[in-house]
Amino acid sequence: MTIENLQDYMHTLGQNACTAANTLRLASTEQRTDAIKAMATQVRLAQQNILAANAKDMQAGTAKGLSGAMLDRLKLDETRVLAMADGLEAVAALPDPVGSEDERWTRPNGLTIAKVRTPIGVIGMIYESRPNVTADAASLCLKSANACILRGGSEAVHSNIAIHTALVAGLKSAGLPESCVQYVGTTERDAVGHMLAGLGGRIDLIIPRGGKGLVGRVQKDARVPVLAHLEGRNHTYIHKDANPDMARDIIVNAKMRRPGICGSTETLLLDKNAESMLPMLAEALQTAGCELRGDAAAQNLVPSINPASETDFMTEHLDAILNIKIVDDLAAALAHIETYGSNHTDAIITENQGAATEFLAKVDSAIVIHNASTQYADGGEFGFGAEIGIATGRLHARGPVGAQHLTSYKYQVLGNGQVRP
Repeated sequence: MTIENLQDYMHTLGQNACTAANTLRLASTEQRTDAIKAMATQVRLAQQNILAANAKDMQAGTAKGLSGAMLDRLKLDETRVLAMADGLEAVAALPDPVGSEDERWTRPNGLTIAKVRTPIGVIGMIYESRPNVTADAASLCLKSANACILRGGSEAVHSNIAIHTALVAGLKSAGLPESCVQYVGTTERDAVGHMLAGLGGRIDLIIPRGGKGLVGRVQKDARVPVLAHLEGRNHTYIHKDANPDMARDIIVNAKMRRPGICGSTETLLLDKNAESMLPMLAEALQTAGCELRGDAAAQNLVPSINPASETDFMTEHLDAILNIKIVDDLAAALAHIETYGSNHTDAIITENQGAATEFLAKVDSAIVIHNASTQYADGGEFGFGAEIGIATGRLHARGPVGAQHLTSYKYQVLGNGQVRP
């Protein structure tokens, strides 16, 4: 789609979003919930249109030489489209965060104060590859009574437009304005710049979801608050007291279930007192199709492991590639994660509760896991219905960002005639 005056077009989106945000703020829980359910119905009805659109994107992506991991993120099939609709219904079934009380107390002077959840306003979502984000973002914003402006990547443009068309049909059937969920109808890169500038003060929060280049640009150039993670350089540490079979099953899943997602483990840290497990672990990973890159100690144990460079340990591969490092003990594992991690998701495999407790307390990541796969770093798996992204900062929200995290709050102060002396 060619836009003659991009600035006017983008600012109109912002103005419409502000109007829609006010409508949503006043809409009832039932109306917003019904809209999300209607969106799920329309996604199911539009399945063939969505799959046909995705086939165009897959063909173009293959021609462009996108990696296998990127194509997997882009691909939709019947199962994934139905899962998208199921995800919408899961969000619809969640408690309404808007109007809920975080806490309430009464002061000695008789004033009662309540901290109450409120919408943020207009959320700008900039994302790449995964077209299901279109539905996830729309549903979570609607659930939290926020309007949203969505800008997907050019590689998924046909898929995103087909999904957005279905979502709008659901909104209309529920009696809500189409502008509650708007999709930027151009792939011009300057559209992102307009969003980062805030559309004249109309965007309240930007959430980027994609590769390091996209997220880095957003964090560098945005003139409105940003909620994001830059990379998922995740670690799984196999402690000396780990169950070998459990360790094998978890690390294969953590790396190979979907190597291209941000919850994938990128580095295996193996305690030197458990190094006898490495041949078994390496065989299971290589059988699953994983390339292994290790330090000298790991290569000495399993000669088929390729050498790992310093750069590898600083890389989010998003592919079937796993770094391996032998570490002296838990303290060394913690030090490695502190140096090379990205504060996203890190896991320990051990039967030693003391070691697990220390790891969970000392690793400063948004998600820390004991005896489970890092691929559980997902809002749906947390019971949030879906997620709009993973946040690794320390302000407002951390980890999977669900509907409740897309709210701010206000204080309601209730008196009976008090005046301040």
